[in-house]
Amino acid sequence: MFRVWGKIWKSNHMIKDITIENPSADQSRTSKVYAALNDMCLEFDLQVPIWLDSNKKEFIAHDKTRFHQDNFIESIDFDYLEFHVIEEDMF
Repeated sequence: MFRVWGKIWKSNHMIKDITIENPSADQSRTSKVYAALNDMCLEFDLQVPIWLDSNKKEFIAHDKTRFHQDNFIESIDFDYLEFHVIEEDMF
């Protein structure tokens, strides 16, 4: 099972969260990450953020990243969207 926890933060308070699960063994980790982010944004009614180099480095190092206003084309009404892999398939 592959699970991602998405959280929206504003003024140091979590205002929304969701867990996205992907049981597929046929997809690569990268495709599961992008699919989870797309599903999360669909549930939160957000545009999908842009992955900047800083997001990629943070995600590679910690399996977690934060998307701030710089990652979105449209204006957001929260401080950041946190994206965190909490469970991965073990082969």
